[in-house]
Amino acid sequence: MTTAYQLFDAGDTLLACGRVFPSLQIAYTTYGTLNAARDNVIVFPTSFGAQHPDLEWLIGAGAPFDPARWFIVIPNLFGNGLSSSPSNSTPRLSPADYPFVSYHDAIHAQHRLMVEHLGVRRIALVYGWSMGGMQAYHWAVLYPDLMDRVAVVCGSARCSPYNHVFLEGARAALTADPAFRDGHFVAPPERGYRAMGRVYAGWAMSHGFYRDELWREAGYASLEAFLVGAWDANFTRRNANDLLAQLATWQRGDVGAAPQFGGDLARALAAVRAHVLLMPGETDSYFQVDDNRHELPLLVNARSAELRPIPSLWGHRAGNPEKIPRDRAWLEAAIKGFLDRPA
Repeated sequence: MTTAYQLFDAGDTLLACGRVFPSLQIAYTTYGTLNAARDNVIVFPTSFGAQHPDLEWLIGAGAPFDPARWFIVIPNLFGNGLSSSPSNSTPRLSPADYPFVSYHDAIHAQHRLMVEHLGVRRIALVYGWSMGGMQAYHWAVLYPDLMDRVAVVCGSARCSPYNHVFLEGARAALTADPAFRDGHFVAPPERGYRAMGRVYAGWAMSHGFYRDELWREAGYASLEAFLVGAWDANFTRRNANDLLAQLATWQRGDVGAAPQFGGDLARALAAVRAHVLLMPGETDSYFQVDDNRHELPLLVNARSAELRPIPSLWGHRAGNPEKIPRDRAWLEAAIKGFLDRPA
């Protein structure tokens, strides 16, 4: 399986914030072959700080996304260091001048990639976890007649106030580093990365995870070893200015923010016509089950809408359980069942 990628240049693009982004580029990769009807398509957007190789565990022979059956497209979210980001922008766009790029901007560009560039006629499934799940929701709202199914895993239609506050804590920890000056990082924030990891560790995993010492299942001999090994350097693999850009996208995520909905969440969710599967984590602290429970009755025009919480103590990580055998088996079975459901 390849981890190489291609670039789709959307050209100079007017963003929802009113700024023009010069030569907006999406890094993407594909798996499998587009069929003659051009409808065996799965769109699989990336999550916070993730790049397409991080998602490949769900792709392969016998996996939920089997390239022998499906044409899978992973569009890398803006700000992840591969698609247009503060770290790789042209000299015309420095990190200090990087504009706000919304989920709506991202999905409109991804739509151009799929339809104009790849020639897709219909999408069988848009699937995403966390920020990827929020993108899946935006796809369902903005292009309701293009797809059959949408799966939102540990995501929501908008960033809740509680979720926003969690992200403020992570942002504050990162930007407390002295390398943060005049609104951007001038050097890697080593202390900031570690502080952000420690803050994140308390939110990403559940109370029960720590109570039952489930970090032992991941091979750690002590709680401190888990924090050091799993979190202290977790964010160092990404440029800190890129992380700030994605945090901004996440915090202001709201499907109702598109002009045609005027901020009305109910109107936005009423636009959805696909089969919808909402899979929050039972113990997720920031994308909570109640967020999806409140959204469910608003999906009035969806072909079907199901709320199916993930039964796990691994908190938010239950939705991305590559190395959690029980949760991985549960999630893979749920995905395969949803894909086999008639469109």
